[in-house]
Amino acid sequence: MRSGTADTIVMQANRADMENTDTLARATVYFDGACPLCSVEIKHYKAQAGSEQLCFVDASQADVCLGPDLDARAAMRRFHVRRPDGTLISGARAFVAVWQTLPGWQWAARLARLLGATPFLELGYRLFLPVRPLLSKVAARFGAKPMPQHSSVR
Repeated sequence: MRSGTADTIVMQANRADMENTDTLARATVYFDGACPLCSVEIKHYKAQAGSEQLCFVDASQADVCLGPDLDARAAMRRFHVRRPDGTLISGARAFVAVWQTLPGWQWAARLARLLGATPFLELGYRLFLPVRPLLSKVAARFGAKPMPQHSSVR
């Protein structure tokens, strides 16, 4: 159960990881910056029009503050997004939230919202997770690199 106090704590915790206070109105994307595959994906999202509406937080950083309802281990296992209202979502729903924000990806968000599509995307995501380490190694062999430690968060 979430209270106003918990939401306030989450927002204050995230404030330390953001460049300025106007980021508090943005969705926060938590990602595994130690994963070369994940880093390529996040770099792609950051390069998209509309990405200024998202705040990206590398959960692999030792000093990162994720909020009281998300620990680093969970943040590294699954993709998470905290909506501006403080609601934490993960997996396919988190991807849809990112796509919804980026104009070039809004078509994918619309498709995902079709009746019954999100559970299938979640199933696909859950099937992907066990092979992610292998795919990340393959991506690294093709030149993908993890995020640098203490990279700037936008």
